[in-house]
Amino acid sequence: MTEMSYLCRGIHLIYIHTYMAVEKTRNKLIEVARTLFAKQGIDETTMNDIALASGKGRRTLYTYFKSKEDIYDAVVQDELELMAQKMAEVAQQEMDPEDKLVALIYAHLTAIKEVVQRNGNIRAEFFRDIWRVSLIRQRFDRNEKILLTNVLSEGVKKGQFEIDDLSLMVDIIRYAVRGMEVPFIYGRIADGMPKGMIRGVVHKIIHRSLSKKYNT
Repeated sequence: MTEMSYLCRGIHLIYIHTYMAVEKTRNKLIEVARTLFAKQGIDETTMNDIALASGKGRRTLYTYFKSKEDIYDAVVQDELELMAQKMAEVAQQEMDPEDKLVALIYAHLTAIKEVVQRNGNIRAEFFRDIWRVSLIRQRFDRNEKILLTNVLSEGVKKGQFEIDDLSLMVDIIRYAVRGMEVPFIYGRIADGMPKGMIRGVVHKIIHRSLSKKYNT
């Protein structure tokens, strides 16, 4: 190995180490902020609180985030990435397209319920400023659209689904699920009905809406 190769390798290792250190600090700040937001509420938490709790100082905090709103966006984005990961895990499983579609819907609803319940006082902000959250979740929505498109396409190819406009059907499902988020989180969907029975109803709706048997 030449001297130049050693130098390039050394620079590369330094870059990786620096990047990992930056990510570690950023992730710690996000987690500290999330904990404070959940405990005290966003309005009652200051950038100084986050700096003190993280032990990093205000200068370091402002190096990574311009404002409290900026770090709140990062907290929500972090949670959405966990949701996306759970949905991707479902999408990778080998199962019937119809079953997979139901599983994806429930993975979405269950994951967002866990996010809200885990974050305590953040839930008030989450629902109060739903437009801001909608802007943050655009990447999540794009990924979810891809997953749903793939499942519906698979169902069409296998002759299970009859869909005239795939893109329109994906949007209908996405917005229907989003409309279910708040009542699902608060347990207001089919109050008193066993969870297994609710899932069965969702399965039946999807079957009657998409099944080739009912659309021919």
